[in-house]
Amino acid sequence: MRLVIARCTVDYDGRLTAHLPEAVRLLMVKADGCVAIHADGGAYKPLNWMNAPNTLVEASDDGLDTWRVSNPKGETLTITLLEVLSDTAHEMGVDPGLQKDGVEAHLQELLAGDPSFLGEELSLVRREYPTGIGPVDLLCRDADGHTVAIEVKRRGEIDGVEQLTRYLDFLNRDELLAPVRGLFVAQEIRPHARVLAGDRGIGCVEIDYDELRGIESTTPRLF
Repeated sequence: MRLVIARCTVDYDGRLTAHLPEAVRLLMVKADGCVAIHADGGAYKPLNWMNAPNTLVEASDDGLDTWRVSNPKGETLTITLLEVLSDTAHEMGVDPGLQKDGVEAHLQELLAGDPSFLGEELSLVRREYPTGIGPVDLLCRDADGHTVAIEVKRRGEIDGVEQLTRYLDFLNRDELLAPVRGLFVAQEIRPHARVLAGDRGIGCVEIDYDELRGIESTTPRLF
C-alpha cells in the first residue's frame, strides 16, 4: 500500500463532475489498484475514490505533479499535487479477510447447501471461493450458466456492499468467470446499503435465519 499526504486538488469526471478544492489529504493506493482520497475525519468513508480495475498515470507539468486515474467505464479522477508532505509504501501481504461470527458462518453454510432460498435457480460452484483480495462467500451459477458472487452478512451495511464491489471488480477480470453479477444477502439490509447496491447493479436479498434452519419464524406477519 502506498500512502501519500499532500496538499492537493481533486477533480472527478464520469456520471457527474465533482471538485475538491485545495487542502491537505491522505491519498491511498492499494495493491489491487484502488485509489482513495481521505480527509482527516469522516470515519472510514473516502471523499472520493476509484475502484479497480483502473489505470494510474503520474505526470509532471509546469512543476506540478498530477495523478490521472481512469477506468474502463470512462470515469477519470485527476489529482493535482501542490505539495507532497509524505510518500511511503508498505508491503502488507495477503489479508485473511474478516472472520465471520457464528450466525454469518451458519447462514453461509445453509445457503451453500440450498441456494434456492435466494429466490432463483442457483447451483453452488464453491464456498469461500479464493481471490487475491480475500474469499468470496459463495460462488454460484444461475440457470443461464452465468457466474454469481454472493456476499452473506448478518446485517447488511454499506461496507458489505463495498466489499462485494471489490470482489466483482476482481472476478470480472477472469475471462472464464466473466460476466459476474453480485447478490448481497443478509437478515436485514439497511436502506442506504440497498441504495448503494442498486447503484452498483448488485441484487439484494433478505433472508430469515429461522426459516433457513427449518424453524417457524418468530417475525410477526400480516398474513
